[in-house]
Amino acid sequence: MDAEEILEAKYEALFPHLDERQRRLVAAADAELLGRGGVSTVSRSSGLSRPTIYKGAQELQKEPLEPGRVRKGGGGRKPVQVVDTSIVKALESLIDSTTRGDPMAPLRWTSKSTRHLAGALADRGHDVSHQTVAELLRALDYSLQGAAKTLEGAQHPDRDAQFKYIARTTKKYLRQRWPIISVDTKKKELIGDFKPSGREYKPKGKPEKVLVHDFPDPSLGKAIPYGVYDVGRDLGWVNVGTDHDTAAFAVESIRRWWSLMGSRVYPNAKRLLICADAGGSNGHRSRLWKAKLQEFATTMGLEATVCHFPPGTSKWNKIEHRLFSHITLNWRGRPLVSHDIVVKLIGSTKTKTGLRVKARLDKRKYPLGIQISDEAMAAIMLTRHKFHGDWNYSIAPQ
Repeated sequence: MDAEEILEAKYEALFPHLDERQRRLVAAADAELLGRGGVSTVSRSSGLSRPTIYKGAQELQKEPLEPGRVRKGGGGRKPVQVVDTSIVKALESLIDSTTRGDPMAPLRWTSKSTRHLAGALADRGHDVSHQTVAELLRALDYSLQGAAKTLEGAQHPDRDAQFKYIARTTKKYLRQRWPIISVDTKKKELIGDFKPSGREYKPKGKPEKVLVHDFPDPSLGKAIPYGVYDVGRDLGWVNVGTDHDTAAFAVESIRRWWSLMGSRVYPNAKRLLICADAGGSNGHRSRLWKAKLQEFATTMGLEATVCHFPPGTSKWNKIEHRLFSHITLNWRGRPLVSHDIVVKLIGSTKTKTGLRVKARLDKRKYPLGIQISDEAMAAIMLTRHKFHGDWNYSIAPQ
């Protein structure tokens, strides 16, 4: 075996484990050891070009690099913020929340992509690509974010006191094993082949086909889910209406829950605690709500106590995160093509912690604009509590 064959076998075994600099250094060292004609011999054996081997010979004469480096520090293209020292300040001025909402600002709320930012920077004399803009934003600790619902606006002065009052009343009812329900109307849903929120697993390239436009279909209507959540038993009931979300519909939903579910779970109960929002169909100012609760209390033989959450605090109502959130997850990505589908999807909602839900369709008509006279209000067996009687009151059977 001659010298070239030996070198060829050596390089074949060694080079896969070396980086580009190490390869040319090894080749240059071998060329120097071979003497005259060594560069040509090593070039044929290693496959490296002669200029590469000469470069390696020059590097052998210099100081070794720091461990882990392939090239000497300071080489390559310099970062854009080093070459253009004012680009970072220009970018920050574009994305500053105090200026981008200004109609006269160079960047509008509708132009917030990296490509638009790159274009706006180019107009200011900074020629960069959208990829570079993205790298600069990451370096500045920016990321794409949506708005977060955290500001509650003006708070009622008795907000915290009402929360504590509801908590005390709830604990009292739980100790006595009396029923406690959290009630509210879930967001109305259009019935039809409309694009749903969320996603679900499907065969690749075969998404659910839905209508391009979300124009309501009068023949199909909408679904109005009114929920009743049993706090003590972790059970849910949803009355799916098709007409209007009125106080009569809200109380009818509670009546149906009691008739089909509540009375079976609490056969000896004489009192019921209802936790509701301050507005909507079960609002504390609604006369119809109180009149219908009187009918319910009299018919069922129950004293109905109502505690309303302060205005603007509906997210603290237990039904929101203990029932409605799970229903939304259960039907995500599925078009609600009929009321029956809505009822079945709600009824199939359950959790590992024990939540079970029942649902029924309610096709009754609930007309708007029903007025309750002063005489009818005076006949209601309503007792206002000492603390905030407008939010907390009890209605006894007649």
